[in-house]
Amino acid sequence: MNRVKVNHERVIRTARDLLAQVTRSFRLPEWLPELKDKQVLRADAIAGLTVALILIPQSMAYAQLAGLPPYYGLYASLLPTMLAAFFGSSRQLATGPVAMVSLMTAAALEPLATAGGEAFVGYALLLSFMVGLFQLAMGIFRLGVLLNFLSHPVISGFVNAAAIIIATSQMGKIFGVEADKGNYHFEYITNVVQAAMHDTHWPTFAMAALAFGIMLIVRRHNPKLPAVLFAVIITTLLAWLTGYERHATVPLGQVGTQSVRSALMLDTLQRKHLTNLSDRYLEVQQDFRAKAEGVETEDEALLIHRQDLEQIEFMLDQKKEQTESHHENLFETMLYAVGEGEQRMFYTAEDVVEHLPEDRKDEPGQAWTIKRYLNNEVTLETGGKVIGDVPGGLPGFRLPSFEWSAMVHLIGAMLTISLIGFMEAISVAKAMAAKTRQNLSADRELIGQGMANLTGSLFQSYPVSGSFSRSAVNFNAGAVTGFSSVVTVVVVAVVLLFLTPLLYYLPQATLAAVIIKAVSGLIRLSPMVHAWRANRHDGIVAFVTFFFTLTLAPDLELGILLGMVLSLVLLLFRIMKPRVVFPKLQEALLPEEAVADGVMEDGRIVRMRFEGPLVFANVAYFEEQLQNLLATSPNLKVLIIDAVSINEIDASGELMLRDYYRRLTESGIHVLFTRVRMPIQEMFELSHMYRDVGREFFHRNPVGVYRHAWQLIVEGADEPEEQVRMTGPDEPTYQ
Repeated sequence: MNRVKVNHERVIRTARDLLAQVTRSFRLPEWLPELKDKQVLRADAIAGLTVALILIPQSMAYAQLAGLPPYYGLYASLLPTMLAAFFGSSRQLATGPVAMVSLMTAAALEPLATAGGEAFVGYALLLSFMVGLFQLAMGIFRLGVLLNFLSHPVISGFVNAAAIIIATSQMGKIFGVEADKGNYHFEYITNVVQAAMHDTHWPTFAMAALAFGIMLIVRRHNPKLPAVLFAVIITTLLAWLTGYERHATVPLGQVGTQSVRSALMLDTLQRKHLTNLSDRYLEVQQDFRAKAEGVETEDEALLIHRQDLEQIEFMLDQKKEQTESHHENLFETMLYAVGEGEQRMFYTAEDVVEHLPEDRKDEPGQAWTIKRYLNNEVTLETGGKVIGDVPGGLPGFRLPSFEWSAMVHLIGAMLTISLIGFMEAISVAKAMAAKTRQNLSADRELIGQGMANLTGSLFQSYPVSGSFSRSAVNFNAGAVTGFSSVVTVVVVAVVLLFLTPLLYYLPQATLAAVIIKAVSGLIRLSPMVHAWRANRHDGIVAFVTFFFTLTLAPDLELGILLGMVLSLVLLLFRIMKPRVVFPKLQEALLPEEAVADGVMEDGRIVRMRFEGPLVFANVAYFEEQLQNLLATSPNLKVLIIDAVSINEIDASGELMLRDYYRRLTESGIHVLFTRVRMPIQEMFELSHMYRDVGREFFHRNPVGVYRHAWQLIVEGADEPEEQVRMTGPDEPTYQ
């Protein structure tokens, strides 16, 4: 009974300690009392407003990069931005949508659903939930050590490749063309180039060029001004004034191509059927759970019920895929107008030829695409692409799509986004902390990023991270505390509540230009070249990661996984084959009679320095080097093992040293050890190496070991004099 009581108390104590550790992780930020200072409030307010002016257009651009409607970028700029500031340790880190995480989100979700659809949004929220949960767990349990698996060469190669992928993914929007994505990103680039050579939409290209020009001019004139905001305002006004985008709502009867009319009606029916099937699935699922509650073994009736549920789930997944594929193909169909006013009809490229005058057979005019079909009315648009309607109001509570199959598929992306996203955040946080001399905790930063993603996923936010560019703006604008992020959130909320109609005419080409401008600074090949010059292995890792990330895109996690594996393999290779040196004997450290007798040249005394840990992975290599030494040194009488560079020895290494000491001694070759490090000395004490070999064969200094070696040669004695033992006085060292 007593033992049970003790165990019970131990469980309670452990649970209390764990709870205390968790609650300590969620303490209020240290900067709250500083807000009493009006100067701090003013500085944070200015910095927060400045960041918001950049964040609003950037966030919408990054949401499109992630395959989501632009306003989801604004949603991701609310709670996540504020929570990261409250729970993180950095005062100036600006969290929100970033290019790298957005690209990885799109790549992860494309196999699951059509970009921009409801299912796609649900999976994006699920991915954010998973990322947040993983980062939060890492922070609470102090698992930031996992980040050490991402070496700098791997990150450098991945970031450069990802930046190129992000920039080139916007080519279609820059030239105003549609192209097949293909299985790999390089196929998409090829298709875009081919389409641009024949079908470039020049107003779209001109709008993108104007946006680039504005950002470049403003940046050169005054780098402190929000160049992105200037580009957004000017191009939006221009699009509104010039009719850059036109739309028209016509009755279904004005769509002249019968197949398109039928497809529109079928699309409506499919969506209704999908809704009914979803409702039916939820009903059957709830009924099954109610009947299965408390039942340990399924009977025949419950088994049939389960089979019905699985069948409906299969039909629902299949119907989702069919409906989304049909919808996407239909709404990408190009239609051409014939006639004016109520007599205007819209036909596909194949049908319009029959209805055009002879002089227009080869030039059917501008292409229109379907934007919406509701109540027998079709909304069509032509010209350049704009953002369009942005729903007003703040995002409501919405649970992610918790589907087991989707969660399994997203595990790889979750790990990649969690680690890469946090590496981006902690890198910029460290850079700012070095300048402000503030305390920075990687574990608290993980908690901050985790809370941002986890809670944000419940309010329609996709994965976010700390931003290089906006954090730099926040810092340079004079932000003192995390309250600047609160000001940023307030500004974004005001835009969502009152100013969304102003965003309708924002050209998508401008957003593409914003993305390219933002990621252009991430393309830096010099760190990869530097890694190659500093260490060939690191250079190989960087360039291999870069190449395979580019080649395997959109499967980005494969590129970084390959880089990590290669980095670890090369590290193991370096451990397996460390540098082994046989330095020349130093005349100043040898006894005069030894030098006079010619030991400097005749090879009777050899010093061996093994530069690395002596562990199971390289024991065979150590033995190989010893065998080569014995084969090439016929005069060898004394081998001095210089252990100054051996910082670790495991059981395999210790046993090998024992074995070779015995074998060499039996063959008439003496073995001495010098400069053994303290941790290894302690290990030799515990393993009785000193006792079994003899403490007198271990020396702390070079003069003593050389004197001992010469004495062994001259006298042929097994035991040295007392003055040469390890406990003697310190003497000069050597390299």
